[in-house]
Amino acid sequence: MSFVDTIEVPGLGNRGYLAGGSHGAVAVDPPRDIDRVIEAVARRGVRLTHVVETHVHNDYVSGGLELARLTGAAYAVPAGARVAYERVPVADGDVLEIEPGLALRALATPGHTPHHTSYVLEEAGRATAVFTGGSLLIGTVGRPDLVEPRLTGELARAQHASAHRLAAELPDATAVLPTHGFGSFCSAGDASGTATTIGIEREVNEALVKDVDTFVAELLAGLDDVPAYYAHMGPLNSRGPDPVDLTPPRRADAEEIAARLAAGEWVVDLRTRVAFAEGHVPGTVNFAADGQLATHLAWLLPCGRPVTLLAESAAHLAAAQRELTRVGIDRPAAAATGAPRAWLRPGDELRSFPRATFAELAGRGTRGVVVLDVRRDSERTGGYLRGSLHIPLHQVRERLGEIPGGTVWVHCAGGLRAAVAASLLDAAGRDVVAVDDGFAAAAEAGLPMARLSPAEARERTDAGAVLLDVREAGEWAAGHAPRAVHAPLSALAAGAPLPSAAGDRPLVVICRSGVRSREAAALLTARGLDAVDVVGGMTAWRAAGLAVSSGDTPA
Repeated sequence: MSFVDTIEVPGLGNRGYLAGGSHGAVAVDPPRDIDRVIEAVARRGVRLTHVVETHVHNDYVSGGLELARLTGAAYAVPAGARVAYERVPVADGDVLEIEPGLALRALATPGHTPHHTSYVLEEAGRATAVFTGGSLLIGTVGRPDLVEPRLTGELARAQHASAHRLAAELPDATAVLPTHGFGSFCSAGDASGTATTIGIEREVNEALVKDVDTFVAELLAGLDDVPAYYAHMGPLNSRGPDPVDLTPPRRADAEEIAARLAAGEWVVDLRTRVAFAEGHVPGTVNFAADGQLATHLAWLLPCGRPVTLLAESAAHLAAAQRELTRVGIDRPAAAATGAPRAWLRPGDELRSFPRATFAELAGRGTRGVVVLDVRRDSERTGGYLRGSLHIPLHQVRERLGEIPGGTVWVHCAGGLRAAVAASLLDAAGRDVVAVDDGFAAAAEAGLPMARLSPAEARERTDAGAVLLDVREAGEWAAGHAPRAVHAPLSALAAGAPLPSAAGDRPLVVICRSGVRSREAAALLTARGLDAVDVVGGMTAWRAAGLAVSSGDTPA
């Protein structure tokens, strides 16, 4: 009987695996901190025969090279990958024997990278699982845009073909075991769930239920920003990472902490966002160790910049240090543990800032304050607060000058990124309120939204607003919402007045998919009108089961 153990890397949204039988085992896409894999091998009482990589990783530093060196296992890397070290080059169809009756069969699955390879675990010649790396994920696939912009379209098509190859060649019961897709930014779409099979993916995976042109168009349209540190991970993995060093950093006292802050270095407080807001050393920034520490800090920290870590305990510091090595932040310049007053020089005072909910913002009102949305572009397209300023978290530090004066109420989707942004603003001397709340609570609190769901749009029009359809005449005639008023975007952009039927009432703008309606709503708002738009347009309107009329006039 074979086994598969999962090596979770939750801070990066990834997984590595240890698979084997009675005597031998193979490690697939191991994390940088390889002691976890070595412990798993020891628990199983087996010999590690192979370490394999599905691809040269862009989102974390691999522990594969060092793991193979320490254990004597063969290090298998796709033959097409350009690396600077000795390895076993693996090509399509190659078989790696783990022990008699148990083997890995390589299956070329380009798309996430040109050389990407999946590995089928075969027991007595029967496929039981497939390690899909960044190819077939749960419900989606890995991003095709992390290698070279000119290759993105080609790799997107290759992802579709690779997914179909896996589905065609493997039995429905084969377990699909991806490396990415558990919160990783390497995922091209939203992956949900923790376990799946080829049969399940055949029914639900976007690469397997859509034709190639639709799949590629939607995949490319949905791609979001790439974390800045990704640019350094691929080259580092190609050169061959150094062995990881998890020995404790040198301890810093209050004088050194102050000196490092004065020199412009990053001093990172790893405590919870609640504790940080209540009191912290002026100038420090908050990246809570219980959040996606590695991803967010590596994204914002300039490459090679010294970083000092402040933690409540030695255990918290060690856990953070371990996580940061996975993204190449190997040796903190210094560290301190304890309570924040111990990190202050005599005579200095802690800083603090308030936390609040969306209901408290609604009660106070948005007049006279800056509402800063630090979510990613893809999140904002689903709806945002009217009048809010949008700067994604990873751009806040460079764009501080764009934030108007006054108190800044900063929010994200759930509070974690808002806390990071609030700490950056606080370090820059701004008055800030961190909204520690889920974004869904904004609409529930009655705050004005700039985008509405179809159901919300229907409620708004039932209450007296005008539904303004900005599609062209042919689209309008093919089907529109009852009582809608037609005003093509092309005419509005040319300066045409609104139809008289719109009157002076609030406007709810709709198009086919939500793209043109956003442009129209912005245009109308600039004219001084009260305009919001519908997320997903008429496509979402129909999907919600709302009524549609056809013909030149509403029925």
